[in-house]
Amino acid sequence: MTREHAGNLPADTLEICQRYAGFDGVPAKGVCPVRDVLDRVGEKWTLLILIALTGGPQRFSALQRAVGDISKRMLTQTLRQLERDGLVTRTVYPTKPPAVEYALSPLGLSGLPPIAGLIAWAESRHGAIRAARADFDAREAGGALALP
Repeated sequence: MTREHAGNLPADTLEICQRYAGFDGVPAKGVCPVRDVLDRVGEKWTLLILIALTGGPQRFSALQRAVGDISKRMLTQTLRQLERDGLVTRTVYPTKPPAVEYALSPLGLSGLPPIAGLIAWAESRHGAIRAARADFDAREAGGALALP
């Protein structure tokens, strides 16, 4: 990242980005903390599930309704991965049939400030991103896009 690209980034943000931007090796899975965590957080449903749990514990069906068009299989799989990562807790209540609730763990709660920052950034930049997409699509449709 050049100084021109860095703009007015806080020094700690710039240092963190530069620490990984110049990494030219391919680390073994799980060695690079950025790749390891972003692999999970960057999955399609992860953030939506974490956001849905910010209001408190939810049962499976309520969580599925809150997230939207996620399949039961994908919700189950993602919840298990989030539980494995320590971001979500699963509590089974001994009723007939057993009731199961999912909630953010303390570790999951600690991720809410950066998630909120990403949400705020997405909301404030959504118009610019959509405009950039439309511009790109128009150039591509007009044959102005030069491919290497």
